[in-house]
Amino acid sequence: MSKKVYFLADAHLGAKTHPDSLEAEKKLCRWLDHVKEDASAIYLMGDIFDYWFEYKYVVPRGFTRLLGKLAEVTDNGVEVHFFIGNHDIWITDYLSKECGLILHLKPIITEIQGKKFFLAHGDGLGDGSRSFRFLRKLFHNKFLQKCFSGIHPRWTVPLAHAWSSDSREKGGVVGYLGEENEYLIRYSKDKLKEIQDIDYFIYGHRHILINLPIAEHSRVVILGDWITLFSYAVFDGNSIKLENWEM
Repeated sequence: MSKKVYFLADAHLGAKTHPDSLEAEKKLCRWLDHVKEDASAIYLMGDIFDYWFEYKYVVPRGFTRLLGKLAEVTDNGVEVHFFIGNHDIWITDYLSKECGLILHLKPIITEIQGKKFFLAHGDGLGDGSRSFRFLRKLFHNKFLQKCFSGIHPRWTVPLAHAWSSDSREKGGVVGYLGEENEYLIRYSKDKLKEIQDIDYFIYGHRHILINLPIAEHSRVVILGDWITLFSYAVFDGNSIKLENWEM
């Protein structure tokens, strides 16, 4: 039997929007315990942490259970891929060296069990917002990251969480805008004109659940989140479906 491939995004561990971030982390560990039994690979599609910044000798406090569980899963031979999101951009080599994760700093196109997948967190793809594009350039700027790393974490960590919470409270999660107005769907359709044999586009970022056909052979899947939906996708070699984790 072919093993399954799992996709999950937007846990935002450490965010104030979690009623109990520790319980969300424990729930994610229970999910990993469950899926590792029949998984050939697990793809964590960005914003697993609400904020992550690796200094040369320091990483953020917390998430001990999750980091240990990820190391256990990879030690047992299951591939775990980790995509950066717009909240956990600043990753270097800690998660790969300590936990065995395969890091992805950009979108990728890859073949999984005979199907072609376009995989990305989703930020910056087709989003026409000038303010977002400007902030994204700032956050990805290596010189500014170096400057930021010179500030003591006692200041940067509270600042980052306050920024994240304020942004979420002001903007919130916008519901499904319709096929013509969702920028990730528009982006996927344009990409499909360029590369016509992509079977699945998998994204996080939007915190909504979508499994939408955009061509006879191609679908867009948006993974929801691990704040209120506790959702994920599973590919069995023939089809992909969205599910919710209740345990």
